[in-house]
Amino acid sequence: MKITLDALIVLDAIHRQGSFAAAAETLHRVPSAITYSMKKLEQDLDTPLFNRAGHRARLTESGKFLLSEGRHLLDAVSNLENQVKKVSKGWEAELNIAIADMLPVDNLLELINEFYQQKSGTHIKLHTEVYGGTWDALMSNRADLIIGAPDNGPTGGGYHSRKLCQINWVFVIAPDHPLANEHNPIAEDIISNYRAIAVADTSRNLPPRTAGIYTGQDIFTVPDFKTKIKAHIMGMGVGFLPRYLIQKEIEQGLLIEKKIETGHQTATAYLAWRTGKTGRSLQWFIDQLSSSFFYEQLK
Repeated sequence: MKITLDALIVLDAIHRQGSFAAAAETLHRVPSAITYSMKKLEQDLDTPLFNRAGHRARLTESGKFLLSEGRHLLDAVSNLENQVKKVSKGWEAELNIAIADMLPVDNLLELINEFYQQKSGTHIKLHTEVYGGTWDALMSNRADLIIGAPDNGPTGGGYHSRKLCQINWVFVIAPDHPLANEHNPIAEDIISNYRAIAVADTSRNLPPRTAGIYTGQDIFTVPDFKTKIKAHIMGMGVGFLPRYLIQKEIEQGLLIEKKIETGHQTATAYLAWRTGKTGRSLQWFIDQLSSSFFYEQLK
């Protein structure tokens, strides 16, 4: 390799200090060592890097280009060194967090912003999953921490979990849907005659899960809860939605809540992470995500 990090450090010092002598003093080297380093670099690249006319060391166009690109490498190496030091102190280089698509993300974003104040150097990756996709993300190492996973985690263990929050589900339809005229509570055999709107489980390896679907019912599958809500309002089907997601739509008359024979439905959402050594970043989030974290948002 003709360009070394040391040569880039010397080049950068010369430009910042304005002369070979000043760079030598800054780097605690003898001037001859600085001169030799730059002459060798010019010989190796077969191009002049300095215009040596005058007392101040001025870079040629080639020298300017090399310095500009070289500083990116120096910054990257500096960041790498800092990352290595932080990892040695228990901070993970990267932390992948998966949150259930139905949960609000505002509080979590505020928490992540608070985490950045720790200056751990950990790179956070956040993505959403649906239903069993949360468990699948954890067990297939796509996520280090899952937020809002449904109950009945995968058999065989290998993970820790704890209850995070309760989700209240309500059966809703559009005001002009045929079921709007049905008396409460509506029987399952009547509901099964109408199309259900379901969000696709994002699980890749574990068996996908379904909920609130009745035998023989036609299903319209959508990619996320935002789309599901819109499809409900358009009267494209029926089904269950978390109350907190659609309370405004119910109050505005865009959706109607109907009672069903099976009664009120609630589900517990879980926080989970794999067993084994827990890094400082993961532990920080586990400690902060108490059972009341989503309480106000889920009312």
